[in-house]
Amino acid sequence: MYAVIKTGGKQYRVHPGEIIRVEKLPGSIGDDITFSDVLMVGGESGAKVGAPIVEGARVSGKIVEQARSRKVIVFKHKKRKGYERKKGHRQHYTAVAIQGIEGVAAPEPAQEQKAEE
Repeated sequence: MYAVIKTGGKQYRVHPGEIIRVEKLPGSIGDDITFSDVLMVGGESGAKVGAPIVEGARVSGKIVEQARSRKVIVFKHKKRKGYERKKGHRQHYTAVAIQGIEGVAAPEPAQEQKAEE
């Protein structure tokens, strides 16, 4: 079973047991966290798409790391003008271990309608 969640302005496809890196969330290592913006839930029997979110669905996880990613260098330069600026940026992130997808029964498979003859 998998779900598509929205957090930090981005969408992530997650399944239980996976560790994802998302934009920094409040909390410390070991805290439980719940994502209630579930856009889609899917599995072997089909998928359930929300409009815009799936009612009653939520994804639970545990914070495993609060850190900063590697440095990205921003370099500006104007040729023949003597203008150079170098700046670095390290984005904060939270690593979350997905524990489970809750509140939604398995999606119903698509049923074909029989044409009466």
